[in-house]
Amino acid sequence: MKIDAAEIKKILQERKVVFGTESSLRHLKKGKLESVLITSNGSKETKKILDKFCALSKMEVVIIPFNSQELGMLCKKSFPISVLGVLKS
Repeated sequence: MKIDAAEIKKILQERKVVFGTESSLRHLKKGKLESVLITSNGSKETKKILDKFCALSKMEVVIIPFNSQELGMLCKKSFPISVLGVLKS
C-alpha cells in the first residue's frame, strides 16, 4: 500500500486517529484500529512489536515514505510522530 502526503491529509480530515506507539498499541490490542502507519525512520523495535500485534489482528503495518518530523508537520503538530493509528469508523 502506497500512501502519499495528500492521502495522509485526507485521513486526518475524514477519520479519527491516534498518535504515538503506546496509544496505537493500546487501541490495536482492543481491536479499535483499522490501520497502522509508521514512518520510514521508526525504530526497528517499534516495527517489530507493531508487526506482531497487527499479524494477530490480520492487519498490515504500512510504512510511509516520511520521517517522523515530516509526519508531525503533516499532522500540524509541533513534535515528531513515528506511529499513526487510524481508528475504525
